[in-house]
Amino acid sequence: MKSNSIKSKLQAGGVSIGTFMFEFDTTGIGRIASEAGAEFAVFDMEHTGWSMETIRMLVATSRSTEMLPIVRIPTTEYHFIARVLDMGATGIMVPMVESVEQAQRIVDSAKYPPTGRRGAAFCIAHDDYSNGDIVEKINFANNEGILIAQIETVAGVANADAIAAVEGIDVLWIGHFDLTSSLGIPGQFEHPKFKAAVDTVLAACRSHGKIPGFLAGDVATGRDVLNQGFRMIAYGGDLWLYQAALRRGICELNDHLAAGR
Repeated sequence: MKSNSIKSKLQAGGVSIGTFMFEFDTTGIGRIASEAGAEFAVFDMEHTGWSMETIRMLVATSRSTEMLPIVRIPTTEYHFIARVLDMGATGIMVPMVESVEQAQRIVDSAKYPPTGRRGAAFCIAHDDYSNGDIVEKINFANNEGILIAQIETVAGVANADAIAAVEGIDVLWIGHFDLTSSLGIPGQFEHPKFKAAVDTVLAACRSHGKIPGFLAGDVATGRDVLNQGFRMIAYGGDLWLYQAALRRGICELNDHLAAGR
């Protein structure tokens, strides 16, 4: 079974940098991202329409790398949480977490008894189809899985401290676009309301020993959020990184042509 290297790193006070996947559902994308240095990839189900079969392939082809596969499920439901973990995901990200009850439902669905109520299935993908002691496997899964609650609404911010206090939740991840929309200031990341909300979430993480997380769309934003104290950072997403690199190269070649005329 694969240990969660980023969880132990984060618990020791370190920083982990990974990326998001939204578009390129290929057998090589996990290995490509791992080779580039990503410590984790969040495979998104919320906005992509990717099926369980697609996620199963992406997780399976990533588990052979140093990079850890995490899945953002579309909503807080047991059948999403338990199934992606059974497929071998190292962790889950849950959008729109707004209450203690919702956070506890995430933990209950992700952990085996006596901590939670996850259904037992062994010698399958999540334990690498291996034989072994069942109690050891249960303890390993309960300890190694990483659970990420996205705080991206006014209600989520208001309850951030209580959500962070839920045992088993590891990361509070700010969904910045949704949060600004919920605050009535879409896309205004310099607005005092957004900055105050971020401070509230960071304070909740400090108070309860949880990890603050953020998706940085560019290096400058990444530097800023690292300086603020965020310690689990996703740098961009596959489609945006590809588009930006392609645009930059094409623009430079067109500039070269224009300069030679």
